Amino acid sequence: MTTTQDDEAISATTEIREGEYGDKIAVVEPGGAEFIPLNERHGKPTQLFWTWMSPNFEFATVFVGVLAIAGFGETLPQAIAAIVLGTVLGSVTMGALSARGPQYGVPQMILSRISFGYWGNTLPAGLNAITAGVGWFAVNSVSGALALDTLLHLNKYACLVIIVVAQIVIALYGHNMVHLFLKFVFPLLVIAFGLGAIWTFSKAHYGHIPQVAFTQGGFGGFTLTLGATFGYAAGWNPYASDYTRYMETGTSKRATAWWSGFGVALSCIALEVLGALSATVSGAGGLDGPSAFVHPYPTVVRDLVLLSIAVGAVAANVLNIYSGSMSFVTLGIKMRLSLRRAIAAVGFGIVGFIVAAVGLNNISKYENFLLIIAYWIGPWLAVYFTDQLLRRGNHADMLFDVNHVNWAGPIAMLVGMAASIPFFANQYPKFIATIPTHHPAVGDLTFEIGFVVSAVVYAVLYFAGLAGTKPKSVVLPS
Repeated sequence: MTTTQDDEAISATTEIREGEYGDKIAVVEPGGAEFIPLNERHGKPTQLFWTWMSPNFEFATVFVGVLAIAGFGETLPQAIAAIVLGTVLGSVTMGALSARGPQYGVPQMILSRISFGYWGNTLPAGLNAITAGVGWFAVNSVSGALALDTLLHLNKYACLVIIVVAQIVIALYGHNMVHLFLKFVFPLLVIAFGLGAIWTFSKAHYGHIPQVAFTQGGFGGFTLTLGATFGYAAGWNPYASDYTRYMETGTSKRATAWWSGFGVALSCIALEVLGALSATVSGAGGLDGPSAFVHPYPTVVRDLVLLSIAVGAVAANVLNIYSGSMSFVTLGIKMRLSLRRAIAAVGFGIVGFIVAAVGLNNISKYENFLLIIAYWIGPWLAVYFTDQLLRRGNHADMLFDVNHVNWAGPIAMLVGMAASIPFFANQYPKFIATIPTHHPAVGDLTFEIGFVVSAVVYAVLYFAGLAGTKPKSVVLPS
């Protein structure tokens, strides 16, 4: 394959991943977050469909839909409208981010350095390392362990160990093993949740009028659901190019964007609508965990769905550990070991296990975590896309240059968060910001306000000349 500077341009500062890996499966992926050599490139855009479908076939996705009805007081039509809109927004950005992976050959948080600078990127990369490698890992591990406990009647902590070990081993091997595992479990997850959906759809009360303590649906419930569903879909955004960076530089951007975004959108909408419907079924009680969610199902279907919830948790968490460790190695911490990403993945797995064990007996501890992802991802996306719109062109020379400074990025992101979270956040009953306290009907507009403010602030700083150095000349590797 012939490449040109338009296809692939890197500078003398670029760190190139060492070792031989290619398309091998039973080999631990070497290196960390470096540029993937051209002779190591492989993979097709279509594989991104099951890569992004499988990890959403889990209870956390269902739980977001349950919250729309049982937590936010939406009717089914209102909930479905918010689910579709929020998910589509988060999936469109997912596709746009994924499309840049083949061209640049680096993880998503390395690409973020263009708009945040080498050291300023510590803000989003650090947040992603924590939310992915620890936060999401704990949430999914708990739901997977509870499902396995209900299925096998083992000690809950033994179930947690089984789930965590499986996740760590797959993530340890790395990129190729992750893709293969997600392809392998895809049919099981689709069949199991499809069978469960048949019973849920048949027993749902479509005219259900929810009664909740804090908000009675309407616009407030809609914005709460919109924020939760956008945050859930967009929660994958900081991982996007991690799973496309091995593809050849000439890979179709349109196909890469489509299969990534479509995989996220279809799976999230399907499972969240399933969750919303289950909240109207008598005795389902999805807010109480996986066992209550599957309660109305026949025994065989119930057991199959419980198994799939456990497998789905593993599917989601191999991405969380992999990308969490990837974000960690982008922080500028020098690890000369050839398996630095793999070592970081094990470290995150251990920490995540401890956090999950603490909350194993109370899944409600993690409810709010599902809702606040958009609080920082919204401003991060605003900076990233505003910079891409204004700067244009190929700026691979900025990715590994420690002298690349762009404090406009972290400043705009922090201003967006400061202008939105204290005033618009609505995490009832733990924290209610000023505006929803006095005007509950607004629900939660945090990510919308944060996105707009960060975009405007970054644009102002960009035109003021505070958004980093101009791109240098680029050269191709030999």
